[in-house]
Amino acid sequence: AGLILLGGCAADLPRGATSVLELFREPSPSEAAAWALDKYDADKRERGLRLLGTATFVGDELYLRLYRDRLTDPAPGVRLSAVRALANHGTPDDVPLILARLEDEDAQVRREAARGLQRLSNPVAIDPLLRLTSEEREAEPEVRAEAAEALGQYAESRVVEGLVAALDDRNLAVNHAALRSLRTLTGQDFGYDRRAWVPWLSSEQRLFAARSQYVYPVFQRAKAWYEYIPLFPPPPNEAAA
Repeated sequence: AGLILLGGCAADLPRGATSVLELFREPSPSEAAAWALDKYDADKRERGLRLLGTATFVGDELYLRLYRDRLTDPAPGVRLSAVRALANHGTPDDVPLILARLEDEDAQVRREAARGLQRLSNPVAIDPLLRLTSEEREAEPEVRAEAAEALGQYAESRVVEGLVAALDDRNLAVNHAALRSLRTLTGQDFGYDRRAWVPWLSSEQRLFAARSQYVYPVFQRAKAWYEYIPLFPPPPNEAAA
């Protein structure tokens, strides 16, 4: 069975390949960039951006221009991958571009934009993120939860007030995210009951005296079976920061 499998793989090897191991080789940055620029194939654009966005060596200005350009791509999957790439490699100056995608018609793009704003800090994001935690403003609970998570990096009283209000959200994921951010910002934990937070909020003069460090979420996954082979690179897991 193993020989049959390898025989079938050999028949599918890319042109110019000399080994079955070529099937597991990640595309080079130039190949991924060529896919990301493909005018006719949205799937290739999406895959190319996804590969570039998770690499650790493609954050120079040339690639950043590519990510920015693809934020308005007609295909939602491409826009999503562009947001992720820009959030991974961009700067706080890119936050206004990502904020625009909070208005995207596709809910998954909006979710990715809110998640991306957990990595890039810029105070101009505060008001849009606060609006996004409202059920009246954003119907998708995943988007509201990511916005509440992103607010944990801004030590401002209006942020705390907005997060306390989000504890009344009907979705538990939003409640969890709001409480995590409140713990980070204030060092306090009055649970999910909004009424328990209000007296402390109205009487405390130093809201952020016990603030802890904000840590943005990172990509982590277990090794695939072939990544235990010495020839293959490990998964692109990130360190928290």
